Amino acid sequence: MTVAIACVIVFLVLTHGLRVFAIRGAAAQFGRYDNNHPRRQQLQLEGAPARAQAAHQNGLEAFAPFAAAVLTAQIYSDLDLWRDGLAVAFVLIRIGYFLAYLKDWSTPRSLLWSAGFFVTIALFCLPLSG
Repeated sequence: MTVAIACVIVFLVLTHGLRVFAIRGAAAQFGRYDNNHPRRQQLQLEGAPARAQAAHQNGLEAFAPFAAAVLTAQIYSDLDLWRDGLAVAFVLIRIGYFLAYLKDWSTPRSLLWSAGFFVTIALFCLPLSG
C-alpha cells in the first residue's frame, strides 16, 4: 500500500470521526441521540455539534474527488514522491480545516478548504507532468 492510498483511508476515518462529536453533541443538547430520525435532529443542532456535523458533511463531499485524484495519480503517474507528498499535505490541510470548522474560524477554514482543493487538482494533474 502506498502512502497516498493510506492517506485516503486516514481521511475517510477522520471524516467519519467527526460524526462522534455530532452524535455526542446531539445527546447533550437533546438528552439522547435520535436514531429513528437522525437527520431531522442534526438540522436542530447548534454550536460546536452543528459545526462538527457540517465538517463531516464537507469531508464526505471532499472524499470522492480526493480518492479519485489519488487513484488517478497512482495509476497514470510515476511521480510517487509527489503523489505521496501531496496526499499527506491534503490530509494535514484537512485536519487543519476540521479544527478551524470546530473552532468557528471562518477565514482560516475557507483558506484551508481552498488549499485542499488545489492539492486535489495538483494530484489530478500529476500524470500531465510525467
